[in-house]
Amino acid sequence: MTKLVLLSKAFNQGQLKQIEASLQASFEDLDVQVKVLGNPINKWVQVEVSGEDEAVAKSYINKQIGTCPNSADNVTVGSELKGYIQKMGSPEALTVDVGIIEPKTIYTTIPLATLQSQLVNGQNASLKKIAELYAFNSDLPINVKVLGLNVEEDKLQAQLSDAQVEKLKNWKDSLLDRLIILGSTVDDVTLTLERTRLTRDIIGREELGLFEQVLTCKLGTDAAGLIPKIGRYMRNARFVVFNPKKLVSFLGE
Repeated sequence: MTKLVLLSKAFNQGQLKQIEASLQASFEDLDVQVKVLGNPINKWVQVEVSGEDEAVAKSYINKQIGTCPNSADNVTVGSELKGYIQKMGSPEALTVDVGIIEPKTIYTTIPLATLQSQLVNGQNASLKKIAELYAFNSDLPINVKVLGLNVEEDKLQAQLSDAQVEKLKNWKDSLLDRLIILGSTVDDVTLTLERTRLTRDIIGREELGLFEQVLTCKLGTDAAGLIPKIGRYMRNARFVVFNPKKLVSFLGE
């Protein structure tokens, strides 16, 4: 029997049940039992795996969902980690939860100066402004690269990973609006687009996590304008708009 902390957060009982049902369906032909134990620490989902095919199930989970590092002992300088943005509280740094929860929770911080260098060509923009331009929001999955460890002071300093910066650059260069949906599965989003007959307004879909989706709008479609139409069917979801034109204007490109 093995306990794992999935590289995914769940924010209500319904999402926990969805994860358990999905995993059980994936392993229905295997001699393995999977039980979701809950999300007691910062909403990270904990599962228990047991049975003859336990190793196969663990391999599948690691590949398809991923697992948290759990402890700072499993993190080194240069490690690239997926995490979730915490509440946008401090004006001096972006705080990211990368799943270091034992023996205590340690968050990762990206200093404002680092974000300015990586995202706005070194301009003196506030964290609030950068978050607005790049649609950063609490509980948004994001990938970071660890630059320094100071476990004694509970500090883990990082920057956005190269892949994360490249993704955001590609979003900007496309000049296409994107609608980020937090709190819904890809199936929920697909069904809602079909019900609202908005599929022709969307040219791409991306999963940032199990409950975090991105819709790429076709040229000329305003992402903010989709929210009232989609929101009536997704009342528990949160919506964030990435508007590349505003970003390009700010950067003077």
